[in-house]
Amino acid sequence: MKLATYKDGSRDGQLVVVSRDLTRAHFATGIATRLQQVLDDWNYMAPQLQQLYEALNRGQVRHAFDFDPRLCAAPLPRAFQLAWATRPSPVRPEAEPDAPAPLRLELCAGDALLGPRDVAEFASDGWDLDAEAGIAVVTGDIAAGTPALEALEGVRLLTLMSRWRLRALDASDAGFSPPPALGPVAVTPDELGTAWEGGRLHADLQLTWNQRRLARCNAAEALPWHFGQALARLAHTRMLQAGSVVGCAAQAEAAGASFSVQALRAHEPASGDAPTGGWLRHGDRLRLELLDARGQAPLGAIEQAVAIGRG
Repeated sequence: MKLATYKDGSRDGQLVVVSRDLTRAHFATGIATRLQQVLDDWNYMAPQLQQLYEALNRGQVRHAFDFDPRLCAAPLPRAFQLAWATRPSPVRPEAEPDAPAPLRLELCAGDALLGPRDVAEFASDGWDLDAEAGIAVVTGDIAAGTPALEALEGVRLLTLMSRWRLRALDASDAGFSPPPALGPVAVTPDELGTAWEGGRLHADLQLTWNQRRLARCNAAEALPWHFGQALARLAHTRMLQAGSVVGCAAQAEAAGASFSVQALRAHEPASGDAPTGGWLRHGDRLRLELLDARGQAPLGAIEQAVAIGRG
């Protein structure tokens, strides 16, 4: 099934069920009002939402309405725990080519996640603004010490995730990075069919900047770890509560793709294709989507404009 959260003026929004083709939606009010409620009582509420989802796809529910991603908050607007799996930089030059990619987990702000069409506002243009693209999972409870393959059983939903980076502050103030954005819908793994296998997504992850495509390659190649590895690392010493969000950053070296401006600068240092000053500017737009074999985007798209300076 596919779930979204509509903005309603509250901090947590209103849970809606979205059709498979992302054209129609229905409020889930009779079952749950917030996604966190569902995650807390998944075995009871998820089957009820699945029934509503199936009826919506058959066109058999009253009061359905056109789905509009512009009205969406993040599917889970506030996360108890938010982590971002990325590769330490720089990668050790002596590492063997076939050695497992080193994995670093960074804890991020999860108290006010951005929706898929929210403008990303920043107070200064001197922070070297960048973004990293990837995929995230939303979990149920995962016990401390759970190994990687078992940890995958705790994956409840998948969604797009774009993390904003302030490169000028990363070394000294990495903990103060802005909140990430999540895609318009969060989907259960079964919705992705054979594209979801072994904790990896076998579909094309595509990032565009101001209509220029920076990257398109298989997410299974772009993300050097499967999600079980990231979840097991996070659960190594503590239990993960239902509603934890763990994202994995797509890596630049995957098929020569550039999933961040920093990666673009590394690939094309003298091309003049990077933004003026080397980083994102006011008015720039980034779009992230996952494309299946038919060219459809089952997770919708994150499309955000950058706004620098206020008043």
